[in-house]
Amino acid sequence: MENRLRHWRGLRGLTLEQLAAAAGTSHQQILRLERGERRLTLDWMVRLAGPLGVEPRDLLPEAPEALAPMTPPHVTPIRTPRALPQGGLASDLIPVRGAARGGVDQEMFLEDGPIDYTHRPPCLSQVRDAYALYVVGDSMVPRFRPGMLLFVNPHRPPKRESAVVLVKQNAVVLVKEFVEFKEDRVILHQHNPDCFLETLRKEIAAFHCVVGSEEA
Repeated sequence: MENRLRHWRGLRGLTLEQLAAAAGTSHQQILRLERGERRLTLDWMVRLAGPLGVEPRDLLPEAPEALAPMTPPHVTPIRTPRALPQGGLASDLIPVRGAARGGVDQEMFLEDGPIDYTHRPPCLSQVRDAYALYVVGDSMVPRFRPGMLLFVNPHRPPKRESAVVLVKQNAVVLVKEFVEFKEDRVILHQHNPDCFLETLRKEIAAFHCVVGSEEA
């Protein structure tokens, strides 16, 4: 997908490394976005527009009216990004990963890199790679409500009825309750509407355990 990321970076006199540092990502990610090897999602546009001093729509190759199908109205960003704290990520902070609501079956889409930072709760003390995630949609009401912040331990094995974050190979993200592992699949429970879901193990890219939550 073409975009004007390289154009604006050049006008601002920024190197790949400088833009990556300002956006809290790696220069390899910026290079992939510029080359069109990675999709410039709405989350990425919002995240990069600030350091470049432009509006997110300015990163599109043409007038936004001509490219409306590229930014589906049913996908909504949760939060705008915040720059990495000066001096790096403090030990008492964890990244908040970005999510957007999908248009069918209350699916979510998780983007790489942080959109914000929040305090590290006691349940994640010293946990490597810990992160937080905002709840999108109402599929887990009353256990979780939209806008709640979930704390995730990517290394903790789930127990029955543990809340989990499941990331599929196609980038779809599900926040559900773990029921059990079968030989070739995982069984999940959803609250609203109340039902059980099955996902093939070969379709799963990541499976992380939710260890706490708080009102955002």
